Amino acid sequence: MSSWAIDKVHSHVGFTVKHLVVATVRGVFNEYSGTANLDPNDFAHASFEGSIDVASIDTGVADRDNHLRSGDFFDIANHPKITFKSTKIEAKDGGEDEFTVHGDLTIRGVTKNVALTAEYHGTAKSPYGKTVAGINVRGSINRKDFGMTFNAPLETGGVMVAETVKIEVDVEATLND
Repeated sequence: MSSWAIDKVHSHVGFTVKHLVVATVRGVFNEYSGTANLDPNDFAHASFEGSIDVASIDTGVADRDNHLRSGDFFDIANHPKITFKSTKIEAKDGGEDEFTVHGDLTIRGVTKNVALTAEYHGTAKSPYGKTVAGINVRGSINRKDFGMTFNAPLETGGVMVAETVKIEVDVEATLND
């Protein structure tokens, strides 16, 4: 098992959520860190740990970002970090490079076990001689499970912000020397 670090220049931590039932809002977190312990030949025994600085949220609209930082959503004054720590990885049926990553996700001080789908893309050598690995992770969570209950009903039915938030993480990790 080797230690790997997230290359923030070549990685992405983002999310999507439905707004007003018909539109999709996309956002990213610009400040995060993480490590992986993995054997490129045995991904099922890997482990992952990461932390996101919630204040770095960016949806492209400053007023919306400030509202997301408030107590209505992430409450960064009391909970400045989102953390994830894997607990188990299972190979998915029918896909030799697809896995289910189980782990503890903590948002707003609430920890829930979540299952995310990971696609492992193997390793390569960078032009600088470093060994890198590629991993894409996707999944969905219910924001209400983490205490984010703010919403407003619409006259036409539905609510302003959907409960389901889709997670999208694309990682290039560099082997630590």
